[in-house]
Amino acid sequence: MTQQVFAIGVTEENKKLSLVQITRREPGANDVAIEIDYCGVCHSDLHHARDEWGEAKKPAVPGHEIVGHVTAVGSGVTKFKVGDAVGVGCFVDSCRTCTECKDDLIQYCANGVTGTYGAPDKSSPGQFTLGGYSQAIVVDENYVLRVPDNLDLAAAAPLLCAGITVWSPMAHYGVKAGSKVAVLGLGGLGHMAVKFASKLGAHVTVLSRSANKTDEAKKLGAEDLLLTSDPEAFKAASRTFDFIVDTVSDNHDINAYCSLLRTDGTLILVGGSPSPLTLHAFSLIPKRIKIGGSLVGGIKETQEMLDFCGKHNVVSDIELIKAEYIEKAWDRVVQSDVKFRFVIDIKGSLTKNTVVQI
Repeated sequence: MTQQVFAIGVTEENKKLSLVQITRREPGANDVAIEIDYCGVCHSDLHHARDEWGEAKKPAVPGHEIVGHVTAVGSGVTKFKVGDAVGVGCFVDSCRTCTECKDDLIQYCANGVTGTYGAPDKSSPGQFTLGGYSQAIVVDENYVLRVPDNLDLAAAAPLLCAGITVWSPMAHYGVKAGSKVAVLGLGGLGHMAVKFASKLGAHVTVLSRSANKTDEAKKLGAEDLLLTSDPEAFKAASRTFDFIVDTVSDNHDINAYCSLLRTDGTLILVGGSPSPLTLHAFSLIPKRIKIGGSLVGGIKETQEMLDFCGKHNVVSDIELIKAEYIEKAWDRVVQSDVKFRFVIDIKGSLTKNTVVQI
């Protein structure tokens, strides 16, 4: 039986976020029905619903940092049971047949993943996926994650996008105990990179233009802050780091940061600049520097991250908000006015009477 639930989204008639009612499919044999407790807020949500990445199909319901509890399972489900704390990240399906999918690299599916929102819905032909700013969701068990019971559920939500976005490349490129890691940008992604690198046993330095972030950086697990606005300090840090995790989403001079890397160092790009970055060959050649990008993580890797977080009690620093506040929260996201991730209290505030504040 299908389920009617309330959600926050945009429609053809109303380009601002407002209360909408959507239909969730009847759980199939391999499906897990989830009551959503919390949903994190990602900048991608804004881009999608505000048509900044092309016109989104309406209604558009964002949200891909979803945590909640299982309310029903299909007859073929073996991984979950009613009552389990679970999560859903950036995708809810993939082709399952390409080399990438078979290698647990679902995020790089050669035929394209099915995003948690705004993607053609394979389970409902002609429809598009609707995300986690909603009371419930139904997802194939192979794309559902188990959230460790010891983690604060609200603070765990951003791990499913912000967390895995930095965990995956650090795992792939080999950040480990003793590595010297610099983190550029202390926002939603950057603060998680600091936490993970610190718990992995790396020596962590935050790169910042402001000395005012020193205490904050150290509280998160960094040992140092390098003031990038100080030319002498920047020069003195030449050939210091094994890795730089670059989370900056604006145009910036990556050549300058390459100078901070040791021989065989790696610059990891996870912040997507809307304009092309300029790279000089001789920023790489003299020290055999590598530059790599990365896109979230597959289910296997994301579960490994969550298990690591459970073992080390790692969660995001969040500001918990009511559903009615989401439009104002989005405006603050644009201004980078959050420490460090908004999370919507879906279960506690999204009802048929919700009115989004404009």
